[in-house]
Amino acid sequence: MLGTLTEHQMNNLLATQAVGRIGYHDEKKSYITPVTYAYDGKQIYGQTNEGLKLDIMRKNPYVCFEVDSMMNMANWESVIVWGYFEELEDIAAIKAREYLYNSILDLLTSATVHLHEHESTLEIDDSNRIKQVMYRILINEKTGRYEKQ
Repeated sequence: MLGTLTEHQMNNLLATQAVGRIGYHDEKKSYITPVTYAYDGKQIYGQTNEGLKLDIMRKNPYVCFEVDSMMNMANWESVIVWGYFEELEDIAAIKAREYLYNSILDLLTSATVHLHEHESTLEIDDSNRIKQVMYRILINEKTGRYEKQ
């Protein structure tokens, strides 16, 4: 059976996933990039480094965002969000980074990389996981669909 997700179901899907896809557009092409994110019930938070994606979103801040959960081809859920990219600075960026990291902390480092369990003296360096720019997507509209067999 195909159907439309309720507001509660859409919020639940957005809140329980950690990887989504952000869509953005320059004057010639549309792009879709997978990103790690956190959803606080109102906005989507993410981080990125300087580059093409950020350049495009700074020029055209209207973006879409998609997340899905798929058990198999007959059992899935998907949400698409349309909104506005907003780059965060200062205290807003610090709070967003804390929220993002607290939401996805368990996913940052593999469970197999616990040095005390492997008699290693090397330290884990997660500094490459910290991106330069924090942002949020201010949501204007969202829609969700599902199929359940």
